Amino acid sequence: MDSTLTLADYQALAEFRFQLRKFFHFSEQAARVAHLEPRQYQLMLAVKGLPKDRRPRIRDLAQLLMVEHHSMVELVDRLVSGGYVRRSRGDKDRREVLVLLTTKGERILRELALSHHAELSTRGPALIAALKRIMSTNRKHRKEQENGAMN
Repeated sequence: MDSTLTLADYQALAEFRFQLRKFFHFSEQAARVAHLEPRQYQLMLAVKGLPKDRRPRIRDLAQLLMVEHHSMVELVDRLVSGGYVRRSRGDKDRREVLVLLTTKGERILRELALSHHAELSTRGPALIAALKRIMSTNRKHRKEQENGAMN
């Protein structure tokens, strides 16, 4: 990719970042209203949203949330003490620790997920437009690069 960026490139990136931040701000506030820290909601969502072939192991959840193993253990501890998740030993490997949602965790997660879906239906078009703007400036740069290489 060409190393030259135009004002429009910076504006497109800034707008996309702003739209993402607006959604993340909503998400953080919604989690706090539900008496959760944003990372707690993210962990519960990761547990529920795992593909069927993946197990909710602490190590894997730490990778998904991009945190250290010990930080994930602390996060799980707080959710366990709040009654949102429980730990379970693996069937085949008893050393394996799985994180499972409780009934309370399922209920709170459902409420939060519904509010996030509603928010995305409102904010989604602006987010998509901002992303399309970035993609269009990227295509423009590639075309300019290709045309420059041909000359």
